[in-house]
Order: sequence, then C-alpha cells, then structure tokens
Amino acid sequence: MFATGLLLAAAFGAPAASTSKSPTLLVLGDSISAGYGIRIEEGWVALLQSRLREQGYGYRVVNASVSGETTAGGLARLPRALRLHNPRIVIIELGGNDGLRGLPLAMIRKNLERMIVASRGAGALALLVGVRMPVNYGAQYAAGFHANYQDLARRYRTPLVPFILEGVALDGRLMQADGIHPTAAAQRQLLDNVWPVLKPLLGASKKADARAQATAIAVNFRG
Repeated sequence: MFATGLLLAAAFGAPAASTSKSPTLLVLGDSISAGYGIRIEEGWVALLQSRLREQGYGYRVVNASVSGETTAGGLARLPRALRLHNPRIVIIELGGNDGLRGLPLAMIRKNLERMIVASRGAGALALLVGVRMPVNYGAQYAAGFHANYQDLARRYRTPLVPFILEGVALDGRLMQADGIHPTAAAQRQLLDNVWPVLKPLLGASKKADARAQATAIAVNFRG
C-alpha cells in the first residue's frame, strides 16, 4: 500500500471532465483498487466495469485510486474528482495506509466522514469499503480501526463493505509476496465482496428493463 502509483481515472485513462451521458461511478482508493503489482485490466475495478456492462448497467467507471494513498490524500483529491466527473456513486476504499502507519484513529475517522459528506453534498451516493488491521498492531488499535467504518456506516446510513479482503487476506495463494496486496487471481473475489452492497445502489439495469417490458407485452397480449 505504500508504493507510489499513478492516478487512474476517466475509465482508466487520464483525468478528464465527463461528457458522457452515462452515469459515473467513481472509485477513490489506494493500491488495493489501483491494482498494485498486477495489470490494470486485471484489477477488481476493471472487472467491475466489465460486470456492469455484461449485466446491462450503463455506468462509466472512473478509477481515481492511487497506490500509497491515505485518507488525507483522498480527501484532498476528492473535490476535484467530484467536479470533473459528477459521479452518481462514490466508492471510498481508503484507510489501510493510515492504519499501517499507525495514524490516529480519530483523524482517520474524520477524514472518512468528510469524504462521505462531500460525496453526498455533490449529489452522489457514498459506499464505504473497509479494511482491517492485523492484531500485531495492537488489539485495541485494530478493534478501533475496524469500528471506525462500522460507526460511520451507522451514523450516515452509508452502505458498507466490512472487509474488501474477506476470503483473500489469510490465503497465501491469493496474496502477493509482500503479504499486503492481493494477486490477480484474487481480484474476482474482491469484486464479489463489493458487488452485493453496490448492486442495490445501481438502479435497474437495461436488461432488467427489457425483461420487464417483454413481460408486460406478453401479459397484455394474453389479456
């Protein structure tokens, strides 16, 4: 998570103001979402764009994730990203680097809170994605770190993915040699961890609308 990375935006290209009529989904994360150590097209965010397309959701995904990013860095970059892309949904996947550096829990919580508030203020739905600290950082710190996400989700009624690395973090076959970053083989599991929480925010897909229209036509025809 500490590795320096490049800003990945505008559907995995350079940052640019959105001119598409498709609604935008903005991912603001760290190396977990930036795809550290793997090809960009293998990452869970790229897989998300493919799944949205396959299932008939007309969203354009903008990945504004940067390896090594902290909640303070994400908070500083968010206003510009909101102005540029006018997202309908903002996925906030940050905090891991703060925790690995042992930064104060109150500061981490405040930064995450301000990102939720800023996203909502821009008319977007916020989805919070949590990570966890290993107990060797101290049981009290690890518990408080995890509680930050839970408390914010309750306070703001914000959808929460409790742990994006669920089913991955303890499986050495799915983690890179550094023990921090997931491999390419783990990326579909990451997406599967996010998807059930994200899907209710997307609205009806074009395929669902088409099925509903076909059903209505059939009912009317039989009537």
